[in-house]
Amino acid sequence: MSMISSIKALSVALVMAAMVGCATVGKDFATHNVDQIQIGETTRADIQEMFGEPWRTGIEDGKRTWTYGKYKWSAFGDAETTDLVVRFNQDGTVSSYVYNTTE
Repeated sequence: MSMISSIKALSVALVMAAMVGCATVGKDFATHNVDQIQIGETTRADIQEMFGEPWRTGIEDGKRTWTYGKYKWSAFGDAETTDLVVRFNQDGTVSSYVYNTTE
């Protein structure tokens, strides 16, 4: 195998290793709007306007939940995660929320 072929093979191997060692799940959302959420006042429509469609939806303790998040993992560095979980009252207003980030 020639030197150029060896370098190409090594380059391809390094790129493949880097691609396999990284994963991103979720989608970006407007984190600067988090401080605008008011418990008992902000509605589902307000949340959707501020952050867009939730990445995941569910039910926790009988309350509808919306999750916004972006999670990036790498075998070669620290994970970068940002998430917002919003819980709603029966009337559609925010009952509680949790915002976490590694940034």
